[in-house]
Amino acid sequence: MERRDFIKKTGLGLAAAAGTVAIPAKAQTTDLPVIKWRMASSFPKSLDTIYGAGEVLARRLSEITEGKFEIRVFAGGEIVPPFGVLDAVQQNTVEICHTASYYFHGKNKAFALDCSIPFGLTARQMFAWNYHGEGGPLLREFFAKYNVVNFLGGNTGTQMGGWFRKEINSLADLKGLKIRIPGFGAEVFSALGAVPQSLPGGEVYPALERGAIDAAEWVGPYDDEKLGFYKVAKFYYYPGWWEPGPVLSFYVNKEQWDKLPKPYQAAFEAAAAEANVGMLAAYDTKNPQAIQRLVQNGTQLRRYPDDVMKAAYETAQKIYAEESAKNPDFKKLYDSMRAFQRPSDIWAGLPEGTLANFMQAMLRSGK
Repeated sequence: MERRDFIKKTGLGLAAAAGTVAIPAKAQTTDLPVIKWRMASSFPKSLDTIYGAGEVLARRLSEITEGKFEIRVFAGGEIVPPFGVLDAVQQNTVEICHTASYYFHGKNKAFALDCSIPFGLTARQMFAWNYHGEGGPLLREFFAKYNVVNFLGGNTGTQMGGWFRKEINSLADLKGLKIRIPGFGAEVFSALGAVPQSLPGGEVYPALERGAIDAAEWVGPYDDEKLGFYKVAKFYYYPGWWEPGPVLSFYVNKEQWDKLPKPYQAAFEAAAAEANVGMLAAYDTKNPQAIQRLVQNGTQLRRYPDDVMKAAYETAQKIYAEESAKNPDFKKLYDSMRAFQRPSDIWAGLPEGTLANFMQAMLRSGK
């Protein structure tokens, strides 16, 4: 009923009975307040896909409410440091932010389960676990402890495995390697002998350029090309096993959310869902062309060696077991995610996985 009432109030519906005329939208929205929010993004404006999801939310929300609910989007560092957005929303410094939850690994490692963990869920699985599984309710329960109402705000799809200044031929080549990587991915790399670094997107290129780091992961071909990583590191590895389907999230201050009229809450939910799905579609459209351009410009693609993949998987499982033993927030979310993942992986491997493997074989054979 709330969605139906909202359509009536905003004039988006047509009169059902013959001979009647729809009441103009402006006459229907006069009883709804004008609301202006600020959104602090963790991302630079140059990345139209990942930063752009915040702009999609703001634009669609304004359109649906005829300009009465407006959100102004600020890039990372403009009003809040990229990694300070959670604190800003908690404290109501800003009403909303757009971020990747694994940036807050240091506060509580359970945050990573709202984004991505090594060998975790794919984008489709994350959507399913959140929208129709236990993920959505459990994450809402978790975020309530931080005075936040969370919403899915995009997904990159499975990411690439980072840019390296030198080749990784075996597990031994990770020893002492300085790599920009967040979250549990950083823990796994550390256990394998690397030296993880935490840097926001805008600081990664200069760190690679001056040799302060030896490698860096970001997202995938389209964004990585924009940031110019191929100019300072020529080896591009895959897959990004630590980010099989990373969710980007909108965090809303709980008091601000609770104050919204129900029609505005419904409008926000619809706009957020559009931004969420739209980001993945954008990446799936832009990444294929970008990877071709990168290769044409001298980028050398490399698959992670089997010993690295196996060691990373086994190390990740140990880390999860240790964290589950001491962190009930993490255990509750992780157990639910794994219970969802096992049958989902089996199902995905039957029709889609089989077809994907066949099509890859046809491509390799030139057919």
